[in-house]
Amino acid sequence: MRFNLLGPLEAFSDDDPVGLGGFNQRAIAGFLLLRANEVVPTSKLVHALWGYDTPATSRKMVQNAVSGLRKIIERHAETAGAVTLTTTAPGYRMTVADGNLDLWNFRRLVELGRADLAAGREESGLGKLYSALQLWRGPVLADLAETGVAWPELSAVAGMRMSVFEDYAQEALNRGRHHEILGELEQMATAEPAGERMCGLLMVALYRCGRQHDALAAYRRTRAALLDDFGLDPGHELRGLEVAVLHHDASLALDAEPERRRTIPGPVGVRRCERITAGRGATARRSQTLMHRRHS
Repeated sequence: MRFNLLGPLEAFSDDDPVGLGGFNQRAIAGFLLLRANEVVPTSKLVHALWGYDTPATSRKMVQNAVSGLRKIIERHAETAGAVTLTTTAPGYRMTVADGNLDLWNFRRLVELGRADLAAGREESGLGKLYSALQLWRGPVLADLAETGVAWPELSAVAGMRMSVFEDYAQEALNRGRHHEILGELEQMATAEPAGERMCGLLMVALYRCGRQHDALAAYRRTRAALLDDFGLDPGHELRGLEVAVLHHDASLALDAEPERRRTIPGPVGVRRCERITAGRGATARRSQTLMHRRHS
């Protein structure tokens, strides 16, 4: 069997889709696959399904869901490969063969692509990052997230996707592909309105496409999002980029010398928001507990 997490949860036996059952079974499968080949304590599974307000029979419901998943895997034993679901104290482990999980394939392509970029093989690196991003079919475990699931692991994987896209977009801009990347940048910036690096990349692409006013509007949107969501002003790199766009600074040109090119805000500018985001996510998860209980 093989599994896809980068979008709605999917399972396949050969090329045939495999149903994983109701919400509890799908949620447990998704959580175990996020930690594939690791032992996940039963207490973590209980918390993942019901948060801080667990029903008295929560452990029994986890046992029942695991039993149902195990039967599905055994039913497809001939094509399951090395996929197993075992009871291993203090919880359970989903073992998946290499290459049978799209999240692993994504990470492998990203590692190879970044290695190529670091070694100066820009075209090969760009192609591998693009292939990695093409594995995504929507938000990670989108069907579970739609029901109110808000695990920290989902945010971590989504953040990984955003970082990879930013690296890909940066390299595409370095190679003069601002027209090609603009549409994707606009979509990703809409999904991450407070992302300073994403905003900077979008501003440069817009500017090089002759859309100075739109580049400045993108800055204003991100500044408003940072103030509304976190009470922060943009970092000095992004503020400097706004000034450069206003004055048609030569550092924004594609043919500018590498050492004179305008610095696009990097991950540091985003990380200063992550602590606040994490705290807000925890509050949201607590408020969703009652919503999760309907699946019990």
